Amino acid sequence: MPAVASLVVLLSATEPPAPRAAEEAAIRAHVAYLASDALAGREAGSAGFDTAAAYVAQQFAAARLKPGADGAYLQRVPLVRYQIAGHAAASINGTALTPGGDFTATANPQAARTDMSARVVFVGQGVSAPTRGHDDYAQVDARGAIVALVGGAPDDLQSEEHAYFASIRTKLQAAAAHGAIGAVLLTGAKKARPVRAGGVQYGWATPEGTAFAPGVPLLASFTDAGANKLFAGAGTTWDQARAEVNGKQAFPPAALKITLRIQSATQFTPVASSNVVGVLPGTDPSRSNEVVVLSAHLDHIGISKKPNAKGDAINNGALDDAIGIASLIEEARRFQRAGAGKRTIVFLAVTAEEKGLVGSDYFVRHRPKGLKNIVADVNLDMPVLTYAFSDVVAFGGDRSTLGPVIARAAKGAGVVTSPDPIPEQTIFTRSDHFRFVEAGVPSVFLWPGLKAEGARAAFEDFMKNRYHQPGDEIDAGILWDQAVRFVDINYAIARDIADAPAKPVWNKGDYFGTAFKGPMAN
Repeated sequence: MPAVASLVVLLSATEPPAPRAAEEAAIRAHVAYLASDALAGREAGSAGFDTAAAYVAQQFAAARLKPGADGAYLQRVPLVRYQIAGHAAASINGTALTPGGDFTATANPQAARTDMSARVVFVGQGVSAPTRGHDDYAQVDARGAIVALVGGAPDDLQSEEHAYFASIRTKLQAAAAHGAIGAVLLTGAKKARPVRAGGVQYGWATPEGTAFAPGVPLLASFTDAGANKLFAGAGTTWDQARAEVNGKQAFPPAALKITLRIQSATQFTPVASSNVVGVLPGTDPSRSNEVVVLSAHLDHIGISKKPNAKGDAINNGALDDAIGIASLIEEARRFQRAGAGKRTIVFLAVTAEEKGLVGSDYFVRHRPKGLKNIVADVNLDMPVLTYAFSDVVAFGGDRSTLGPVIARAAKGAGVVTSPDPIPEQTIFTRSDHFRFVEAGVPSVFLWPGLKAEGARAAFEDFMKNRYHQPGDEIDAGILWDQAVRFVDINYAIARDIADAPAKPVWNKGDYFGTAFKGPMAN
């Protein structure tokens, strides 16, 4: 009997072989459904998205995952759409500015009506990273002020840290931490434009019906003409200040000699949507309370206002990110066949990634019962699988003990790991894993690399001709055998994390682990 029991345990821990062709067909079937015209681009808050969410919930149920959203598969996310309502006004020392010529007001996520008047402090790029040798607030008092800032971050920052500090969200949080009450963005443009296309933004709704948004509100963007007026009489001209920032000199932050007033109204519109949450409970009583999240975003960008040359306006989102959701479903099936891990695994399909990582932010801040103790996130977003890849890129992977886990999984699949080949694209901050990073959770976002012959050309072709366009369809040249290879690697990573004796921790002294107070290696 003991020998038989040992054999049973061994078999349950080893995944039975599945025909590769069958797995390819299964992934293709998921993508064909999720990226079909009938779902109309799966925009968050649309009927097409809701249909897609119901499909994923059914697939999670078929894989014998338990409902993870307090007894349901769907975690309701109270989205809110917000935009400027009516005409906005701005003035400097009582003199009116010209809408469009000097500024364009930005919707305030935190209030239906804004009437803010304060002195203005120019803080360059608005970066506060004293441990990295940069603090644009070190020489200025921003308390009670509106800060004026420009985009970007210092070039000498490590690429992922650069991406973080270049984010407008990070800049607004830094402004709040230094006591500012609002911010304006100096664009250097001749004509002011909204920060987001059409001026429409999304968040998740607070009890007051406004949108959750950490940091101070971004009140407006300013043109060259408007910026010149802000700097009038300051002793430093806008051209001088901009040149110093662009030249990466140690510019002196300036308290400008003006009072800026901005008046605007924001319209809030509730939009209901859902995350889909399936749970595979852990088998080890001492570790089952530790949660490993496997995430992918279910939404895409819906229907374009203008059709393309072929008359197609539906942004189907086959690779962005139906293929990630398909991979998530197939990973769940692999766990079903091979047996649960020692830690609990959450399979999470989030809404509103395309709206600013809103669904993942909501999940992290509203964790369902029993899923509070998240120890890792492995994110699947838009793997471009139109070429045979020979390496993988693990965004954020080398910052924690997930790095060796990823390396082992890659080696087992016959590929190597590579550094970020496109750091200028700031990928590290642009997908759902980063909301987990901000919660102190060691996280990784995996992509096929660009080392293989023809890989970069294929990737660039997708980005130019299909990314966020109607051409991202199932006929986009997806190689289904490569999709299975991608699932192989992600499954191996998830299995390793789920069964490892120790939970993942940040590498000793890592910037993000330190900044967000995550578990740190000794």
